[in-house]
Amino acid sequence: MRKLFASLTILLAAFACSSPEKTEVSSETTTPKIITAGGTISEIVVGLGLGDQIIATDRTSTFPASLQSLPSIGYRNQIKAEGILSLSPDMILVEEGYLNEEVISQIQSVSTIKLEVFPKTQSKEQTIDLIQQIAAFFEIEEQGQAMIAELEQDLQNLNDFLSNSKPNGKAAFVMARGPESLFIAGDGSFSESIFGIAGVEQVETNFEDFVPLTPEALISLNPDYLVMFESGLESLGGTSGLTKIPGITETTAFQKDQIIAMDGLYLSGFGPRMGKAALELAKATRTQEN
Repeated sequence: MRKLFASLTILLAAFACSSPEKTEVSSETTTPKIITAGGTISEIVVGLGLGDQIIATDRTSTFPASLQSLPSIGYRNQIKAEGILSLSPDMILVEEGYLNEEVISQIQSVSTIKLEVFPKTQSKEQTIDLIQQIAAFFEIEEQGQAMIAELEQDLQNLNDFLSNSKPNGKAAFVMARGPESLFIAGDGSFSESIFGIAGVEQVETNFEDFVPLTPEALISLNPDYLVMFESGLESLGGTSGLTKIPGITETTAFQKDQIIAMDGLYLSGFGPRMGKAALELAKATRTQEN
């Protein structure tokens, strides 16, 4: 009887030791799989510490560089719902107006996917609001406030520079997609907004958004600085290809070699690095006073 009792005691002890391990395994949870569409949204999500949960993104999501190694869902109206759904995401974060309505409807018909549309930004205030909205969506407001604090410090650095510098002339932004596809920015464009933040005066225009660039218009506007995306400059063959822009050789910007090329998302995204981009642009077009 004593031997039987001892054997039962050993079995019960072994069972008791194994129980916590089983409970611990069953408590494991999986992290959501995220797809982003819109470079600014992607940059914010990564900045909030959620980059490892992004399983795919779009072609405009170029920063940080690690995003470019992920599967691509395409670009704007080329994006199809089938490609997105085949990746089985749990969440999709998209910039307003980025996907067509048919794609939005197809995604919304899948009950297991949470789709959230966020507004496009084009000002300091809108950028701060967007960071707050995305942080609130993931319920990580503290990380959002830290990102906003860094942005506000960048903007303070910009304001300090602007208060001790003076502009050297007016600027124009040219969008290039090769020598046969050239556009100049006007009122209401992103460049007017970022120029204003950076303390850069845009050349006077009498049109909205973007219009095709003509030699007559460029010569008439005669910008002191010509601002472009790096990708746009590359599409012309680099600096040596600038002469492919009709009328450019007659401008002060070309004659004084005052051509500024910046990364597209960095300059136009109005994301967390907006203050840094504006300061870089300001330093390229203004002279610091003693």
